Amino acid sequence: MVEEFRAYLHRFEEKLGSCDFGEYAKHQGRLIKKLRYDEFETKLREFREVTKAYAEILERGDTINDVLVKVIRERSDELVLERTL
Repeated sequence: MVEEFRAYLHRFEEKLGSCDFGEYAKHQGRLIKKLRYDEFETKLREFREVTKAYAEILERGDTINDVLVKVIRERSDELVLERTL
């Protein structure tokens, strides 16, 4: 998890610029908070759970819930990851 956090900090600095933990910067039209390690850990865990559920839905051919897509997009932005949806 530490390596993922380092990669997040690098992405944040590269795409949003320098700011202190807890401060906000603009990214893709949204204000994104620079997360502390414990916050990052929670958001990454949520992102992984939701993307896993999304993949399972696609595999089964079920209808995709709009809320699920919204959460994936929010977590992608918060983790400064490229959106896939």
